Amino acid sequence: MALIHTYFFSEALGMCVSCDVILPQKRELSSAEAAADERFKTLYLLHGFSDDETIWQRRTSIERYVSKLGLAVVMPCAHVSGYADMAHGGKYYTYIAKELPSVMRSFFPLSDRREDNYICGLSMGGAGAMKIGLANIECFSAIGCLSAGAVNRTPGADLTPRQKLRDEMLYGDRDIKNTEEDVFGSAEKAMKSGKPLPRIYHSCGSEDFILPSALRTKDYFESLKGNPFGYVYEADSGVHSWEYWDEHIQHFLRFLGLTPQERFI
Repeated sequence: MALIHTYFFSEALGMCVSCDVILPQKRELSSAEAAADERFKTLYLLHGFSDDETIWQRRTSIERYVSKLGLAVVMPCAHVSGYADMAHGGKYYTYIAKELPSVMRSFFPLSDRREDNYICGLSMGGAGAMKIGLANIECFSAIGCLSAGAVNRTPGADLTPRQKLRDEMLYGDRDIKNTEEDVFGSAEKAMKSGKPLPRIYHSCGSEDFILPSALRTKDYFESLKGNPFGYVYEADSGVHSWEYWDEHIQHFLRFLGLTPQERFI
């Protein structure tokens, strides 16, 4: 595997950004032409509120887990954006959902086929993966949500001053109904579209403070007749920790059903 640190200009954000990429490496190349023709399946892996593009490599063995799968992993930095087009800040939803895949495919041999693309994240990134994946069902065939709900907030709950400030920063006075921020609305729209739907893997520790949000999301998807998203909820003991995420990113990779291949290092 190759670990590549990229720095480039984002048109959506109007600034230079950083993104780390794990790229499959073959044991042998039969020809330059064969190498050029291969387009790798890709996982967009999102970080949580307090982290950045380096955290999955530093706190888990993600490179080792994907080494035999022929799977590229793209890990962007989204700061504390909530993966939103912020009212007072950058357009991070547009950057991650729309611009980043195009830029990465211009740099690296990544597949643009829906069935070869997946998105997953933890905490803020888990909610971000739900939001981006369900609003862009033509782009992703599987979604992973770890230690998060579709919305990491309790409806009607009193917000702390910090939470109010963050909501103002992200949304301002924007009406989010029927936008990408309306995650359950995106799911309803997706079901009515007649298009193939992404499968969803969801897991949250039983002692995690985000569990109430995760359970509200679980209740919604399990209420859908016929399980149209192939939704799987895995309930395990655990807290909001890297021990939990290191274990459950492996569960998500198994959920994808990719076949290990000896031709990759």
